[in-house]
Amino acid sequence: MASYDYDALLSYYSNQDNIIQLLRQYRPYFEMIPSLRRSTDSLICVPLPVVKLAGQPEGQNHVQLSCDVAVIMCDPDWKIKIGREIFIFIHRSGEDFASLLQRWRQVEVILSSEYNWLLPLKYRNLLGDRADFLFPLFVTLNYTPSRIRRGLEGASLPYVDVELNSLPVEPPEDEGVESCEVISDD
Repeated sequence: MASYDYDALLSYYSNQDNIIQLLRQYRPYFEMIPSLRRSTDSLICVPLPVVKLAGQPEGQNHVQLSCDVAVIMCDPDWKIKIGREIFIFIHRSGEDFASLLQRWRQVEVILSSEYNWLLPLKYRNLLGDRADFLFPLFVTLNYTPSRIRRGLEGASLPYVDVELNSLPVEPPEDEGVESCEVISDD
């Protein structure tokens, strides 16, 4: 069930309105949104994001980041990216604290170089590249051990507890062979 929970949250937080609700739970990040009146025009959600690193040989310059969703802040009027990016890390079932923290550290290391975002077609004309500030936000769930929450607190990393029951996500569908009616000649 926990694998489904992760997939449901990844799908849910791929939507700008839902990311805004998540950021609302961690006020310092919510207040970073450039225009609260036009919040959906002020950020771009990129699930399982990919960046293109400058100075790397062609064919080896695209890297998928180890975060689940990147939130790119932009000016809603000028359509330019501003210097703050938030990276969402959803705790995965069976993932220990070291692995969760290492995903954030890998993002920090990769994005310390010059890079450009590979954005959805709708946002390809957005101006801007490397961010000035990178911010992590960890999402913990009912299966997240308390030691991971204590580790995040000890490392001064922000996290939000999410109750799946409170989110409007669909229940898992039974996968497999659909039932079919057998007609007998008897």
